Amino acid sequence: MLAWLKTHPFAVEAFFERSLVLTFAAPAAEVQALLPAPLVADTWQTEWALLAVALVQTRALRPRGFPVWLGQDFCLVGYRAFVRYVTPAGKRLRGLYILRSETDRRRMALLGNVFTHYGYAPIDLRLTEAKGHLAAASARGDFDLQVTLPTPGEAVALPAGSPFGTWAEARRFAGPLPFTFAVEAARRRVVIVEGVREQWQPQPVTVARAHAGFLKSLPLSQLVLANAFALQNVPYHWKKGRTELWRP
Repeated sequence: MLAWLKTHPFAVEAFFERSLVLTFAAPAAEVQALLPAPLVADTWQTEWALLAVALVQTRALRPRGFPVWLGQDFCLVGYRAFVRYVTPAGKRLRGLYILRSETDRRRMALLGNVFTHYGYAPIDLRLTEAKGHLAAASARGDFDLQVTLPTPGEAVALPAGSPFGTWAEARRFAGPLPFTFAVEAARRRVVIVEGVREQWQPQPVTVARAHAGFLKSLPLSQLVLANAFALQNVPYHWKKGRTELWRP
């Protein structure tokens, strides 16, 4: 029964009040070593794979069709790898693999760990926005992020050392990606959850601080800030999860 519950057994909807995503490039082979088969790292110029830390201020998360007042309000911090997966039928899917999830609500951590494989942990969290700056920090989560939000029409430069040459290239790794994957290795089963958004207009931002302790703790020889985007006011829903068997 518990295994079935973790397959995202019902559709879910929510409203993303605002979101901040910082994406880092790391050596492709080293990121691949973090992934369970049959997932494959989604690479850029074959050399780099991409990891992201995403902070989402979420409102009214609830089973789809339930009234808004039954929803949960919380902040989510997710650490994700960009991956590809080939289905048994040969269809190629692009999406995310969750390395770790954190939230400022213990109830959300409990429910998240009942219904998903995303590994929720409760953390302290400070989220502030003032004078054109958006910041998020957590002592327990070991992260400290701050970005400067651009004024209308302002040009924003890519982070120094980014493997991307333009924001158009970076936008390929700014989401939303259609699928999120989990792997049940003992059952040789992949859980696939498809997300659907009504609008998605990420805006490039300038990064002032980008400490993400969890990513730095991974066995990676390089971790290069590649892009940073912010967005707000996005209705979003996830379809009921589906599972597929795979052969090694």
